[in-house]
Amino acid sequence: MIRSLFPLAALLLGSAFLLFAGGVNSLILPIRGEAEGFSAASLGLLGTGWAIGYVAGCLRTPTLVARVGHIRAFGAMCAIAAIAVLLSLVLITPWVWIPVRAWSGFCFAGAAMIVESWLNERVHQASRGRVFGIYTMVNLAATTAGQMVLTLGDANGYFFFVLAAMVYCLALLPTAISATTTPTPLTSVSLNMRALWKNSPIAVVAVLMVGVSNASFGTLAAVYAARIGLNLGDIALFASIPILAGAAAQIPIGYASDKLDRRWVLVGIALCALVADGLFLFGGFVSLWAVMLLAGLFGATVFAMYPIIVAHANDHAAPGTFIQVSGGLLLVYGIGSILGPTAAGFAMSEFGEASLFMVTGTAHILLILFALVRLKFAPSVASDDKSPFQSKPFARASTPETAALAADKVELDAHRAMTADLTSNDQIDKGTD
Repeated sequence: MIRSLFPLAALLLGSAFLLFAGGVNSLILPIRGEAEGFSAASLGLLGTGWAIGYVAGCLRTPTLVARVGHIRAFGAMCAIAAIAVLLSLVLITPWVWIPVRAWSGFCFAGAAMIVESWLNERVHQASRGRVFGIYTMVNLAATTAGQMVLTLGDANGYFFFVLAAMVYCLALLPTAISATTTPTPLTSVSLNMRALWKNSPIAVVAVLMVGVSNASFGTLAAVYAARIGLNLGDIALFASIPILAGAAAQIPIGYASDKLDRRWVLVGIALCALVADGLFLFGGFVSLWAVMLLAGLFGATVFAMYPIIVAHANDHAAPGTFIQVSGGLLLVYGIGSILGPTAAGFAMSEFGEASLFMVTGTAHILLILFALVRLKFAPSVASDDKSPFQSKPFARASTPETAALAADKVELDAHRAMTADLTSNDQIDKGTD
């Protein structure tokens, strides 16, 4: 196993640098913006800008790579991401930070897709599951390390901005000097809401609500923590604990979803998330340990919902549509990620920092109500017809290429055949115009 990883080491290292820099950048901006006196509404729009750029990157990167190639596109993405971080340091104003954050989201999504495309090409089918698991662990560790590194310095200086830019540049090196062959074209998906709704209405509504909730918390958790009086080290811990708890919770929750109706499992963890929402909203700041434990409960629930939703949707998906369904749900999640931080930011500006959890709680209530309606009118999936649950990277760090990396050979070949047929038909149509 170790020997088989050597050809992938450069790609995994590049991905680790990418996620580390992204972790630093995602946390330093709201912390520094809060210190500079930015309103919660403008800080929420940072998350909206990121989500818009990320969705655009998932949609447009395959075309860009087809035009200029993987290595050039990856280099451009990392370079622009580094420039965006430094520009945020030079021009400290929300009117610059919001569009720059959108560019960061675009470049991050594009770079992640290219790395995953390389991995997808290099990994053998027999070790695909293990490599995907290692890739997920590397990304989780790198993101957490990027956030926790903020405990080592002062957010009011320039160090963390420069560090993030340097590491984005470092992400260029492993692939630039690697002998890894250029992979096949990137996986592309489209947002076909009618097909997604027909496949699983609950998956569409649930992933939209999870996007609202998770993006709101991911964008503004640091702002909430700063406003209740936590220091920089505790803010970094408050942002990192939910991610770790969510990763750990996927194992038991995934096991339960394979044995029970996934919709009931989703309702159960949404109810637990709603308890955390209520305690944050009405409990107030009791002690540091209580806040951290509550953050762990929140993360263990909200960050475990996305893979349950994808698994439920794939239980209903026709053979060969796994990648298209997963990619489509990711784009719906992106729509929720655009809406959530904006709503939460304005709520925090008007009603105080705890109203962040009024927005997340509302999303969880709507999810629960719709799921209960579907439970009443739609039958459950038989255990023998379920696809096995698969732990996934958090949606914020997933791309359509992630779904291709997680797919088995049958699904991957079916998707490539379908894409080739669509491309061939498109070329025929153009030729008859």
